[in-house]
Amino acid sequence: MSGFLPSATTPPADKADKRAAILDAALTLFAERGFHGTSVPDIAQRAHVGAGTIYRYFEGKEALVNALYQEHKAVLGQALLAGFDPNAPPRAAFHHFWRSAIVFTQQSPRAFQFLELHHHAPYLDKKSHDLEGELLGMAHAFIAAASARQVFKDVPAEVLMALVWGAFRGLVQGGCEGRIALTEQIISQAEECVWEAIRR
Repeated sequence: MSGFLPSATTPPADKADKRAAILDAALTLFAERGFHGTSVPDIAQRAHVGAGTIYRYFEGKEALVNALYQEHKAVLGQALLAGFDPNAPPRAAFHHFWRSAIVFTQQSPRAFQFLELHHHAPYLDKKSHDLEGELLGMAHAFIAAASARQVFKDVPAEVLMALVWGAFRGLVQGGCEGRIALTEQIISQAEECVWEAIRR
């Protein structure tokens, strides 16, 4: 997915700019290379700051990756909930979540790749795990409510979530790699296929 990742340009000017430059550089490198393939000097070089400058804002690489995870996981959660009607029928709610997730990946492709690479990582702290737990709890609540109305197939919620997210992730990854043209028609067709796979 490195084709859509822009490179850093000019050195940052002030404190706020430096912190933002560090976060932006770290997001790009963590998304491209993963946590273990990225070093603090790599981040510093891309952000056009000294390696010591990073430690003025973050205790280390783990603190930096957690700051990014918490920021972008929160943005994803907000995107999924924005405009959501809790009283909507399950099919309409599924459409809302599907489309909202698509918009998030289109607007923040680096963040999506970053979250996918790091969401089960052992270096995530409690706050990061709690954010992940909140999103999973929301998904579980939606599935439980719909299952009570016999909307979904009679399989565990974890299986339904794996089917949905696995298909979604594969679709987005294919689009980012140029293997799938993510037109409105394809996005809608994929949504309908996934819904048919999980509905009773």
